[in-house]
Amino acid sequence: MIDRPTAPYNHILIYISGLPTRPLTPPSKGPDAMDLSTARQNMITHQVNANRVTDPLILTALADIPRERFLPRSLWGVAYADEDLPVAPGRALMEPRVFARLLQAAEVEADEAALVVGCATGYAAAVLARLASAVVALEVDPALAAKATEALTDLGVLNATVVTGPLAEGYPDQAPYDVIFVDGMVPKVPTALLDQLADGGRLVAVEGTAPIGRGVIYTHEGQGVGRFAAFDAVVGRLPGFDPQPRFRF
Repeated sequence: MIDRPTAPYNHILIYISGLPTRPLTPPSKGPDAMDLSTARQNMITHQVNANRVTDPLILTALADIPRERFLPRSLWGVAYADEDLPVAPGRALMEPRVFARLLQAAEVEADEAALVVGCATGYAAAVLARLASAVVALEVDPALAAKATEALTDLGVLNATVVTGPLAEGYPDQAPYDVIFVDGMVPKVPTALLDQLADGGRLVAVEGTAPIGRGVIYTHEGQGVGRFAAFDAVVGRLPGFDPQPRFRF
């Protein structure tokens, strides 16, 4: 078992300057650390708390982890906006209020193992790593997986591992999982993911097809799996979950 980190992550801004021979107009550096810290707290107050997320461990993790680190530098100024933010063609970081609501619904315990399906650049994995004992972060895009690995390493996240593979198949090599977090919208959660839940395990996802979606919780108990639709939500879709067309004569 890997111990989860207990201290806040630190991030350092490094500026390299030359020795100009005449006055130069300094380049724009974008928002500074203080601006981003204020935006992070405003996100928690006006988006997360306002959406009935009150778990103190989740709120602390959201306050400590720099969401901007998982975005292109050009988007740092809107890192804490209440919307999905693009990280690659067809891929996005989930909007904060839905992300936090799903996390709270998962009821993650400190001694549990978690799987993130569609981790993109790794933000969900970083937050879950503060709540769970160990996290497997599954990504289908090798370029995004590399960015996730780099970001998690830079932030000193030691209990999350990034792996690559088809998202709809999950990652059975490390199953079963106490928590599965589907980091995007899918038409329907496939049986292959539900089969990787431990007894008592929970899977949270947004199911549907835009513009209609629901935040759902699946719970594995004994020989059965229950489903509860908790709230309305629409977020960016994950690739690889569209139903296969049926062959017709």
